[in-house]
Amino acid sequence: MTTTSLTRYDRSMLRLMNDRRAAAWYATAARRRLAVAAHVTLTAAIGGLMTHCLLAEGEPLWAVAVMAVLLLPWMVATGVINGATRGLLELRERALDERQSAERSRVLARAHRVTTLLLAAVVVTLLITGGVAGDAPKAYAAPLLIAVLVVHWLMPLWVAGWRAQDEPVDDDVLEPGALGR
Repeated sequence: MTTTSLTRYDRSMLRLMNDRRAAAWYATAARRRLAVAAHVTLTAAIGGLMTHCLLAEGEPLWAVAVMAVLLLPWMVATGVINGATRGLLELRERALDERQSAERSRVLARAHRVTTLLLAAVVVTLLITGGVAGDAPKAYAAPLLIAVLVVHWLMPLWVAGWRAQDEPVDDDVLEPGALGR
């Protein structure tokens, strides 16, 4: 941590992000990656439902209800990823130590590269679609740009959750039967 003193908010967020009561949800790399995959899937589902609401002719009230239901597991998955990364992206810079600060920089750089490639793919897709159809697909441009904005916003969280490492094992804790060997 830096020499700047932490505020009450910083201390409470640090305490929250280092709470290990839910550690079983992200104790292994497979569980962390499952949480990231679930979060990506839920984000895509919610985004698809939002797109349906924007483009549907009738009143898609059912889509709003399904989005509201999907929001709770989405928030849980967000919390699992934040817990796995110990708040790497949620804590202020002054609450991070040097290792965490460097990891945050690496995560943000990688997320930036992935998002740049995604934006390039979207632009190419829109240009090809517009070239084939003879006109730009205007109806899909706004939902597609909103989707890219959401991915840009969430990509650092997904990258951090995917890259999170296992907790170090305490040397003091011996396995059962280790003394009898």
